[in-house]
Amino acid sequence: MLMWALDEVFIGYRGDPTSASRVCLPRSASPGSTLPIRSDERLGVSGFYRSEFFRHVVASGSSLEPVEGLKTMTDARRLGADEATFIAAVRAEDSGRFALLTERHRRELQVHCYRMLANYADAQDMTQETFLRAWNKRESFQGRAALRTWLYRIATNACLDFLEKRNDRTPVPSGLPGSDSEVLYLQPYPDRMLPEDPQESVVARETIELAFIVAVQHLPPRQRAVFILRDVLGWPASKASDALELTVASVTSALQRARVTMREQLPERRLDWRSPATHELSDDERGVVKSYIDAHERNDLDALTALLRDDLRFAMPAEPGTSVMTADDAMDGWVSNGLFKPGYDDWRCVTTTINRMPAAALYLRTPDDPQYRLFTVAVLHIVDGKIAELTGFDATDKPWLGLPPALS
Repeated sequence: MLMWALDEVFIGYRGDPTSASRVCLPRSASPGSTLPIRSDERLGVSGFYRSEFFRHVVASGSSLEPVEGLKTMTDARRLGADEATFIAAVRAEDSGRFALLTERHRRELQVHCYRMLANYADAQDMTQETFLRAWNKRESFQGRAALRTWLYRIATNACLDFLEKRNDRTPVPSGLPGSDSEVLYLQPYPDRMLPEDPQESVVARETIELAFIVAVQHLPPRQRAVFILRDVLGWPASKASDALELTVASVTSALQRARVTMREQLPERRLDWRSPATHELSDDERGVVKSYIDAHERNDLDALTALLRDDLRFAMPAEPGTSVMTADDAMDGWVSNGLFKPGYDDWRCVTTTINRMPAAALYLRTPDDPQYRLFTVAVLHIVDGKIAELTGFDATDKPWLGLPPALS
């Protein structure tokens, strides 16, 4: 029977991190046990409640110092510091060090799960599942691969298992000419939850933008995993094949098919997603967002129309049938739904970024309410000074976006 170093091993939190909804491994749990998680629980927006966590780790006397001279069982190479410390923590049944070493990878693993699933809430859940699986499989880690690689392997297979069970996580026909399908489960990813000090391949702007995320969803799950591991993260074929338990030939074939599909979905975009890319918005993008906000706050339909390309692509995920392919169709839909008419004519807007893209958070004040309430988020893809793609998200039920729910 394991004797825990802490009363509770804090792997992460769901909901309010200060409440009893935290996810933990109790003292009475046995090795390899599957811990129940309530279906209504979600990870908190801050991921791990660090101050509480570190109080418990300090109390346990844990440290992150590696064990000198620890080597793998398969060769004479010295392990990296993280791998040596992790193995030592497992051998010593030191849950505090285990949590410290794995938790530092949370944000990049969550981005990885988001690329696989295109849904922020699902990505949170699968990141949490990754840490739970890692805890239950901790004794299987022998240092043959980096700890980060081992966690990515667990996360990838957790996502594949999830997709195998869900038949509602696939694009559906849109019924529109020139647009084959809609990804109704698409959710925005808040920039504030991206890794603070990212590797370029982890959160390069081109690989987190909505168009890329949507395009990846058109790949079958295993092709999707191969494409992300190989072309986004830059893993060699042998490493990807080991993670997915495939042959190198199978990985190579899957990657070739995935690249064909990506070219069809993104014909005007480059496929070398690992080359250096800027994370910053251009002056052009900032100017268009400002004009978009001004048009809303002045209820200026003509000014808003002037910002749109004639071939605008508009969609509002989770609402089937909202995709349109021209600026005229988009404007007709907005006006018919009451835009700038009484009840929808008192706006305040805030500039933000979502998926490393320019965005505007739209707040609406109704006649019987003294405050402006968060209404929707418009994520913009801007080309040559005009809006080429506009994706709207209902923001009323997404506190993890980090936007204030109301403005005075």
